[in-house]
Amino acid sequence: MQELTEARKIEGQANNNGYDLAKYGCDKSEMGSFSGSVLFSLLASKDRDFLLSPTGTQVKILELKGKIVAVYFSANWYPPCREFTPVLANAYVQLKNHDPGFEIVFVSSDEDQNAFDDHRASMPWLAIPFSDLETKRALNRRFDIEGIPCLVILQQDGNFEETTILDGVDLVYRYGIQAHPFTKERVEELVQLEKDEHENQTVKDLLTNRERDFLLSHSIPKQLPVASLIGKTVGLYFSAQWCTPGLKFTPKLASIYQKINQEMTVNGNRDFEIVLVSSDRSQTAFDSYFQTMPWLALPYGDSNIKNLTKYFDVRGIPALVILGPDGKTVTRLGRNLVNLYQEDAYPFTEARIELLTKQIDEEAKKLPESEYHSGHRHELTLVSEGNGGGPFICCDCDEQGAGWAYQCIECGYEVHPKCVRAVCRE
Repeated sequence: MQELTEARKIEGQANNNGYDLAKYGCDKSEMGSFSGSVLFSLLASKDRDFLLSPTGTQVKILELKGKIVAVYFSANWYPPCREFTPVLANAYVQLKNHDPGFEIVFVSSDEDQNAFDDHRASMPWLAIPFSDLETKRALNRRFDIEGIPCLVILQQDGNFEETTILDGVDLVYRYGIQAHPFTKERVEELVQLEKDEHENQTVKDLLTNRERDFLLSHSIPKQLPVASLIGKTVGLYFSAQWCTPGLKFTPKLASIYQKINQEMTVNGNRDFEIVLVSSDRSQTAFDSYFQTMPWLALPYGDSNIKNLTKYFDVRGIPALVILGPDGKTVTRLGRNLVNLYQEDAYPFTEARIELLTKQIDEEAKKLPESEYHSGHRHELTLVSEGNGGGPFICCDCDEQGAGWAYQCIECGYEVHPKCVRAVCRE
């Protein structure tokens, strides 16, 4: 009964949009098949009942009936889309070999036909013609698309609303083809498996493999057993020489690393270590970058690098994941904590950060309510996360910030309080 009601609803929407299902060979008796009518209403227009194949031929929309269909919102001009598209293409090819009943439809946000053609050239799936602006706008409204890339996955059964998954990009990044058939039950199963895996992780399991049980070291004999890290707080540093933010953050992290260990040495122990997880594109680049660091590293091109990147869901670098002495994950936001609290962040636990937050809140009471900063022409106002502020990128040091900030109400400029270089202005 629910399917029939929804089907009639879609039929009404189709007629209101100006196209006739019967015109395209869709018998009204088929309207009881919820998925077929929904897909048609979503993807067709009054003058079009087809999609474009990778070769430019026309594929009837009704051929998608009964399939799992992912609607891919993307654009060639946006780097995250260009980064995700080959990841999705690889998963698509694997899935099509496993399940022919899976398809993707590209919805472009490109600015012109040439950009659309260039972007579509890297896609082995179907697409809505670039000229059909009306359908593209309707799909953006229908799924409330606020950012790209976005992958909306539609199931083939009748329960359309409940089985629509809006975070397909996240699923593909985190689980790849293991997410198939993209039902909520499968996602919940994967989340539980991931949770169990993280709860049982050890430093040895994360950093060794069948061929290697050591890390690279600067000191002779240039190799250090992974077992020597057991019982220590360990930072996994995801970075690369080609990454400009990484080049800026690495010296800061190196200084903080040395300060933490100097203090520990005075106290008779050295229980903090960092391991480089490199995304460098050549051995030469890796060697050059590693020489600037006082810590350990996984070998260049090691198989664990890709596994760790996926396991900790690292989407951008530099990133710093902190493991506790028991080998469990303390936080994946180590970079943020280093920027906010420097060496005081150690050992990065919730209790430590809570204490530091309270201290900063107390110190903020002594800060001026407004300041003029030498790097900005307008007056800056002190704000907190609960009073007009929130997570931000400092316009002075280009690093993340949270909690307290000096903010320009007029243009949105924000800096850490510690980055303010106060000047007097009449």
